[in-house]
Amino acid sequence: MGGYVGRLAPSPTGALHLGNLRTFMVAWLRARAAGGRLVMRMEDLDHPRDKPGAVAQTLEELRWLGFDWDEEHVQSARVDVYRSALERLRAQTLAYPCVCSRRDVEAAQSAPHAGEQLHYPGTCRGRFATWAEAAAVRPPCWRFRVPDGACVAFEDVFAGPFEQDVSRALGDFPLARDENGAGYTLAVVVDDAAMGVTEVVRGDDLLPATPAQILLQRALGLPAPAYCHLPLAVGPDGRRLAKRHGDTRIAAFRAAGWSSRRLIGFVAASCGLGDGSPCGLRDLLPGFSLAYMPHSPWVVPSWGMYACG
Repeated sequence: MGGYVGRLAPSPTGALHLGNLRTFMVAWLRARAAGGRLVMRMEDLDHPRDKPGAVAQTLEELRWLGFDWDEEHVQSARVDVYRSALERLRAQTLAYPCVCSRRDVEAAQSAPHAGEQLHYPGTCRGRFATWAEAAAVRPPCWRFRVPDGACVAFEDVFAGPFEQDVSRALGDFPLARDENGAGYTLAVVVDDAAMGVTEVVRGDDLLPATPAQILLQRALGLPAPAYCHLPLAVGPDGRRLAKRHGDTRIAAFRAAGWSSRRLIGFVAASCGLGDGSPCGLRDLLPGFSLAYMPHSPWVVPSWGMYACG
C-alpha cells in the first residue's frame, strides 16, 4: 500500500452524523495505517442545499473527534478545472445539453426502478446544438453520452466484484447542472485524479454510481483509484439514518455530554474494533483491519437508548 492517498469528502448540506463518522473513521484509519496522505475535500457544489455555517461546523467537529489531514481543498474554488474537463468531453461529442426533468425521466421508465437510479433513454441526444438553445426551453444539464454495451467491472476492496452495464442501468447520466461543468459526478472524478487519490472509501449507497465514474475516467484519460464501499448506518427499521430515528448528529452527542473518546469508541465497536470503551483514533491503528468490519449494515440504536447510557 506504498504511496497510499485517501480522502475525506464531506458535503455542507447537513450536519455530521454517526454514519458520516463511521465512514470517515475507516477512511482515516486506512490512510494512516498505510503511512499515506489524507486529503480533505469540501464538496460544496450543491449550493441550493448547502447549510450556512456547515463547512466550519464540519471541520471543527472532525478536529474535535481527532481527525487530521495533510491538505485541504474546496470544490467551489476549482470550477475552472471542471470547465476544462467538460470541454474535453464536448470535443469528443461525449457531452450534450438535456432539458429532461426527473419527472420526465421517471415517466420514460419501462420498468419500476429501485433507489435513486433511473435509466435515461437519450431523449435529448442530438436535440440541441448549444447550451443556449437548450436553455431557451428549460434550464438544462449536461449529460454524458454512454456508448451502447458500456459494461464496467471492478473488484471493490470491501464489497467484492461488481459489474454493471451502464448503458442499460443508467443510460446517459448527468454530469452537471452548471454550464461550466461544476457538478458532483464530473468534479469527483477530476479531483480524485488531480489530488492523486489512490483509494476512495465511502458508503455502499454509492457503489452503483461507481461504474459511471469509471467511464468518465476512461473518457478523460484519468487513472482509476481503488474503491472501498462500506455498509451504511441504518435505524432499527433498517432504513438509512434520518430524523425519524432520533438525533444522530455529532453535535447532539456533544450537547448530551459525550466526550470525543467515548463517541469514537462507540462507533469503532460497530467496525469490529474494540469493545466500545472510550478511545482515540490513534489508539485504533495498531489493531486496525478491514477483516473485522461486518458486511451487514450497522443498525444504530435509537437516540433514547444511548442518550441514557
